[in-house]
Amino acid sequence: MKKILLFFLIIVFMGCEELVDGVDKNPNSLTADQIVPSSVLPGAQVANILVQSGHLMRISGLYSGQFIAYQSLYLNIYSYNLTAEESISTWERAYVNALPQLRFIQEQAAGDGLLTGIAKVLEANLMGTIASYHGNVPYSQAVNTEFPDPVFDSQVGVFNSLITLLDSGISDLNSGGSRSLSEDIYFGGDAAKWVAAANTLKARFYMYLRDYSSAYSAAQNGIADAANDLLYVPTGEAGVAGTKNTFWEIINGSRAGDMGHSGSFMESLIDPNNADSRNHAKTDETARANYYAIDETSAAANMGAINENEPMPIVTFRENHMILAEAGFRSQGATVGLQRLNEFRAYLSGGGWINSNFSSDPLTYEAFSMDDFANGGIENPDGIDPDRALLREIMEEKYVSGYMSFLPFDDIRRWRKGDSDIAPAVPRNTPTANALPERLPYSSNELTSNANAPNPEPGIFAKTEVNQ
Repeated sequence: MKKILLFFLIIVFMGCEELVDGVDKNPNSLTADQIVPSSVLPGAQVANILVQSGHLMRISGLYSGQFIAYQSLYLNIYSYNLTAEESISTWERAYVNALPQLRFIQEQAAGDGLLTGIAKVLEANLMGTIASYHGNVPYSQAVNTEFPDPVFDSQVGVFNSLITLLDSGISDLNSGGSRSLSEDIYFGGDAAKWVAAANTLKARFYMYLRDYSSAYSAAQNGIADAANDLLYVPTGEAGVAGTKNTFWEIINGSRAGDMGHSGSFMESLIDPNNADSRNHAKTDETARANYYAIDETSAAANMGAINENEPMPIVTFRENHMILAEAGFRSQGATVGLQRLNEFRAYLSGGGWINSNFSSDPLTYEAFSMDDFANGGIENPDGIDPDRALLREIMEEKYVSGYMSFLPFDDIRRWRKGDSDIAPAVPRNTPTANALPERLPYSSNELTSNANAPNPEPGIFAKTEVNQ
């Protein structure tokens, strides 16, 4: 991380060459106050997309039963042979292409509540994901020239710091208000949408910390309408790499045939033809199963979740409402949990986020009653405690709805501590493995350049602080 600010300056100056075009002046002599803060926002947002929806997200899906690998690199990773080199690109996007720019905006745009608020929410989104993936990570001293070897802050400390940062960002956004902001490729300068996303992120971090009462409270102010989801929406430019759905990109490129969905644990849950699926008299998952399906052999054949122009989730209504269901159950009781679950099922009954290619496929999500979770009910054939049966269904729905994000990896790890008896039973990819993965490795570049990096690297089976 020692060269991080140098990389940032190079990126900024390259993006500002047009400001001095035709002038006999070295662009590298620009000072910070000559750079428009909003001009660095799009690059940070693109880098964040790749942190949320790129290589490590796919790996987390392999380790949480969402995807399955068939050959080559991803088969090796699927078999738990994951090296620190696989984290290099994600760490560069986080610590070189995003965090310095977001800190720059906060410093140089002080007084512009919209810009600083957006930057703070994005920083929380970015670094919360990095801490979730890896555990203890550089944060408090990161991208600061005074600390060439930043310390690795505790994972719990990072999450608490990010909650505080989100509160500050919400305050900035409320005071700054909305305005048209073309550089904001997510929400176009809509402060209210950013505030809702910030509250959903707060709820997410409180879930990590198992503070379910605070999570429920934050989610009540979170994203309340799918129309306000924070998504990566591909621009889909013909012939331009990097403008499509990130999963579609790998199938369309050198990784065709390497990984997909067919045969995965996730598929077994929602496939109506699977005897172990969650389909029954009140639930028909046909449409969602077809939408989730991946043809790993041909990018052109994919019309659902990895269609080239299909949006990918970053912070969404579906996450927020399922936090309301789980955190509501845990902190408010079964009645609230059931109410929130049924509200979400009503959303699914209207098609949810399934695209128009599958809108005519069968789907059914009738409201549940507590009788369905009684001993022998359709949601409790094994006769466990009715409240536990309800929580099991909430957890399962949250897991299924987290498709194409790293959130199922978060939940599976959290649920293994205390709820392993009812959590989705994700199998081990390698039967001889003694455990399921608990984290992803640090970037090898950070391990070799930062004197404060853990030595040895803890490995993928070491539990992170929040899950110990």
